[in-house]
Amino acid sequence: MKAIINARIYDFETYIENGYVVYNKSIIDVGEMKDYKGHYEVYDAKGKLLIPGLINGHTHIYSTLFRGAPLQASPNNFLEILDQIWWKFDKELTILSIQESAKAYGQMSLLCGVTSLIDHHASGEITGSLSAIHEELDKLNMKHLLCFETSDRFDVNQCIEENIKTSIHKGHFGLHASLSLSDETLEQVSEVINDKPIHIHVAESKIDEDLCESNYDCRVVERLNTFGLLNKDSILAHCLYINDLEASLIKIKGCYVAINPSSNLNNAVGLYNNELLMTHDIPVLVGTDGLGANIAKAYQNLYFVGNQSRNHPSKVSLEWIRKQLLTSYDYFNRLYGCRVGRIKKEYDSDFLLIDYESITPMNENNAFGHLVFGVFEALRPYAVFIRGELQVDQNQLILKEKINQETIEALWRNLI
Repeated sequence: MKAIINARIYDFETYIENGYVVYNKSIIDVGEMKDYKGHYEVYDAKGKLLIPGLINGHTHIYSTLFRGAPLQASPNNFLEILDQIWWKFDKELTILSIQESAKAYGQMSLLCGVTSLIDHHASGEITGSLSAIHEELDKLNMKHLLCFETSDRFDVNQCIEENIKTSIHKGHFGLHASLSLSDETLEQVSEVINDKPIHIHVAESKIDEDLCESNYDCRVVERLNTFGLLNKDSILAHCLYINDLEASLIKIKGCYVAINPSSNLNNAVGLYNNELLMTHDIPVLVGTDGLGANIAKAYQNLYFVGNQSRNHPSKVSLEWIRKQLLTSYDYFNRLYGCRVGRIKKEYDSDFLLIDYESITPMNENNAFGHLVFGVFEALRPYAVFIRGELQVDQNQLILKEKINQETIEALWRNLI
């Protein structure tokens, strides 16, 4: 058994000023240092802050290799962003480049304190793509839920096959967005999906809703419901332009909305409707949408953008943000079959050690405020543990694999 001692411990519910954690793959004991018995392999935190590892609730691992790519585009709206940038890029991805993107994104995520993630993948090479991601993330010990973006842009039968390989990976049935899915494809998916939750982009821009109304005479969430696809625990990413009827359906069907505030700002598609989500008590996951791996910054932006969407500086409370953070753990635990998100006996030993020197007092009453406005401002964990094993120590990756630049350059040549 191992122990972390002399740590400030905070798991978003309980705060211990000077405590210890005894653990192996899971947590065996937690308490104050005055009750520590000793006799373990010790990691001395020296006053550092210990919190649970974070979850990225919606991302696109493949986007990692786009940074600096020589793809020239001047989109005027969201559909042109897809057509001129992302659809040109993802169709060129091969198993080799997918492996490199997963390797790079996994390492980036660990350095940002992310120990679990939910990915929404797309690539020109479909068969085996999710296994390629799984193998790279597994090397880093990261927990993950995967799916492939089924779309009429690709071979739909291959997309379906890749999504239903439940023996290879845990995850959702992936769909791109209503605007890239015909009725025939949705019908085909509905015949094989059973009760598997979907993971789909919904109303990321107004164009998605406009096209759905003009082509199918209904709203996006209504259309998904017509085909029986709103299974419990489904993730509907973005949902910036859903209305009350759609919000009611999301709540009734037990679905989740994945908010990606940083990405939405980058694409200039709009602000998430905090008031609508709160009115219908819709549970929220938070993601980066592939725009980096810094989920801590995304949580900050969830707070800032939420207030802006309400045109009021205090309509979004820190308590609501904390509730969504806890929601992400409950959700991931249920789908993945694990216990993360608490520094508590019998929970998985997935946690971060952070060198946070507070300039103001930190206690059980204000710890979450310190997290959002202090810790999350520039989170780079000193140490990262997953299943009790060190993945990052002294701000450095334990397993740091070199990224194959030749693979990236070959990918980029195909974009020109």
